[in-house]
Amino acid sequence: MLGRLIRGIRAGLSKTRSAFTGMIDLLRGKGKVDQAFLDELEKRLYLADVGTQATRTIVERVRQAFRDKEITGEVEAFVKRQLRELLSDASPGLKYQPHGPTVVMVAGVNGSGKTTSIAKLAKAIQSEGKKVAVAACDTFRAAAVEQLTVWANRLGCDIIKQGQGVQPAAVAHDACEAAKARGYDVLIVDTAGRLHTQTHLMKELEKIHTVVGRQIPGAPHEVLLVLDATTGQNAVAQAEQFTKSVKCTGIILTKLDGTAKGGAIFAIKQKLGLPVKFVGVGEKLEDLEPFDPDAFVEALFEKEGG
Repeated sequence: MLGRLIRGIRAGLSKTRSAFTGMIDLLRGKGKVDQAFLDELEKRLYLADVGTQATRTIVERVRQAFRDKEITGEVEAFVKRQLRELLSDASPGLKYQPHGPTVVMVAGVNGSGKTTSIAKLAKAIQSEGKKVAVAACDTFRAAAVEQLTVWANRLGCDIIKQGQGVQPAAVAHDACEAAKARGYDVLIVDTAGRLHTQTHLMKELEKIHTVVGRQIPGAPHEVLLVLDATTGQNAVAQAEQFTKSVKCTGIILTKLDGTAKGGAIFAIKQKLGLPVKFVGVGEKLEDLEPFDPDAFVEALFEKEGG
């Protein structure tokens, strides 16, 4: 399993790795760690979309540790360690409840890959032998309910849904009742795809959160925010707004295989303190990987074809 996971991350990071090439070439070059080197390192980290705060932290630590020393492999190893320390420890995945259904609420803007991520997550949960259902609470877009229904049918998992325009919190209420009555291990609650600037939709998100908490003690047990890696630093701004409305427990970072902006993962952790729990590294249902920080950093520094 671990080998496939690391291969998936490596393959999915080819574009992001290319964004780090300039920094790696700098670290593997000749000369001294002087001001020109530090300025270039800062520039390369910015270009890799690592973010302002993380970049400044790394450059300052390199300055303190190596100022006026020769560039050696120790500098590269040090930067790798700094990048790794900016990330959370490997996530244990979802935290399942010992009794009753585990409720996983999923939020994100339209186009982030939210619905597909729910399908991939349901598939992963099924592979652990658990009984899973999905709640179609994105009732403001008929296409969202239809798309989730197609995925549920393909996976053979139950879906709780109502007509378009029904209050999302009402669907969430019914889904919780069904989850208890039918003995589901996990209930995944889809929520309306929203722009983080749409206040009325953010209020709906808060209502769903409140309703599931009333129906099932401690729910939602996980609140996962789906972010599109291709948006880079904009994903950080989105996440900041979402976390004002609901307490997120982790992030699903999608489309990592299609972007050079995967470095934003460092900025997300620095700004929000939230762990990236899963990464999307392809189109297949199996292409949702538990995030492995060590494999991620190693893959960034790996030579193409290595």
